[in-house]
Amino acid sequence: MEDGVEEQTAKEYVGNEQRFSVRTDLALEARELVGDERSEISGVRYSVRREGDYEVTISVVEVLNEEGEKAMGKPKGRYVTLECPELKENILEAHQEVMEILTRELRRMIPLKDDTKTLVIGLGNRQVTADALGPLAVSGLLVTRHLYAVAPHELKDRIRPVSAIAPGVMGQTGVETGELVAGLTDKVKPDVVIAIDALASRRTSRVNTTIQIADTGINPGAGVGNFRQELSSKTLGVPVIAIGVPTVVDAATIVSDTIEYLQDTMKAQGGIQMHIFQNFSEQEKYQLIQEVLKPNIGDLYVTPKDMDAVAQRLGNVIAGALNMVLHHLEPEELKEYLY
Repeated sequence: MEDGVEEQTAKEYVGNEQRFSVRTDLALEARELVGDERSEISGVRYSVRREGDYEVTISVVEVLNEEGEKAMGKPKGRYVTLECPELKENILEAHQEVMEILTRELRRMIPLKDDTKTLVIGLGNRQVTADALGPLAVSGLLVTRHLYAVAPHELKDRIRPVSAIAPGVMGQTGVETGELVAGLTDKVKPDVVIAIDALASRRTSRVNTTIQIADTGINPGAGVGNFRQELSSKTLGVPVIAIGVPTVVDAATIVSDTIEYLQDTMKAQGGIQMHIFQNFSEQEKYQLIQEVLKPNIGDLYVTPKDMDAVAQRLGNVIAGALNMVLHHLEPEELKEYLY
């Protein structure tokens, strides 16, 4: 298309009442939509570093005030994202490295005392492979609330009262998950709730390679446009820490990434340079692709073919980090109690 036509199309599209929006649960990606890595965003603090043999990228996005909330579309709080391409592979050394970094970052975020009572919620549907992360992670936790009162003194000093549940989804129970969690929180009276859930990403490269933790709670299903009751300090009355991994992307993301990769490859090889969407912003490009695809394929979300094995490994990484955070036990001791 000619430049003038492209510019007009973009402007007309943006004014189309925002019928389509970029689907992502990651604060890092929300920031990317607002500006690049070097951009200063009012009310938002951003930092990035790399650590370890596998060069795990650790990005920290802090939404500081209402101005930052408006710019990001995310509630005020701290969001930490770990990225490691080897996380989706069966590389034990990489998993161990990510687990150690995740353990450290969780300790910084979760307010823990020696007797802190923790309730861990494994959100999602165990029978749907791409949504089974929460239940899989919960199944690897050392739960001790039922033992804490009768534990011998030497052990009691090394464990905390931890309870955990995978409540399923509303389609299985007929009850809003937020209502179940609120009722359980009211009965168990934990000092902190940790919610684990599968997320959606706007980058195919981040699927199964990224872990986000946040102290703001979580809106289950938000990334795929299926908004459920939020789990947060506002709704539960206690701090809520969210842990998530993007396990799906939508079709528009795949098309957008494919066009971008194709353009980069052709440019690198000195071939014909394509100028598709050259006058479009990232969000405008995505939304136009989504508008074209939606009448033909609807809301299509895609997950890798080996998601079942990857989900189990990711669940083990998250469970391992939480066990280290919530108890004063060495990894070998944890194995004895778990198996």
